Amino acid sequence: MNIEKLFEQNKIWAEQIEHEHPGFFEELSKQQNPKFLWIGCSDSRVPANQIVNLKPGEVFVHRNIANQVLSNDFNCMSVVQFAIEVLEVEDIIVCGHYGCGGVNAALTRNAHGLVDYWIWNIRNIKNKYSDFFNSLNKSETADKLCELNVIEQVHNLANTKPLKEAWNNKKNINIHGFIYGLNNGLLKNLNTTVSSEKDTEKIYQESLGKLI
Repeated sequence: MNIEKLFEQNKIWAEQIEHEHPGFFEELSKQQNPKFLWIGCSDSRVPANQIVNLKPGEVFVHRNIANQVLSNDFNCMSVVQFAIEVLEVEDIIVCGHYGCGGVNAALTRNAHGLVDYWIWNIRNIKNKYSDFFNSLNKSETADKLCELNVIEQVHNLANTKPLKEAWNNKKNINIHGFIYGLNNGLLKNLNTTVSSEKDTEKIYQESLGKLI
């Protein structure tokens, strides 16, 4: 597929949307009013809107390699703050996926260039629970590390300044941890929902206890 084909596909898509929902783009251009913030992986096989069957404008999206939530990532933190303070979303979803390239890279000792600086946190997760991972085979290790990575990122997000300020200001914000199966297209709830600062550590420990 070449670049020109993309424009053709775009035209077909826009015409189809307008046919099914007359006036859709005119209304969409006036404002965005998403109900969810989705923090996911950059993997092209994991498109947020399509996975949950939502139209443009219904989910605010931030994506990076291996769905990391780092307090020193100003891009991610700016997205989170904007979603909470301006868009007033109440549900934030951290979604990983099985077969994640970033997680798989973290499982090797090979050099991967700049991405090694990005996935150091995932390697730390594996080292943190080394006794657990030593009891698993290669496939199980990869899947469980994908799940643990989501739980850790939910915990990281709950401890960031935008979330703490929102909860202190009595805003109703829920953080959820999901994982997506490339082989069946289904989401799995990791049951690690955090809704307040005081419950952060309790939910985190409970989530870990269910997994390892």
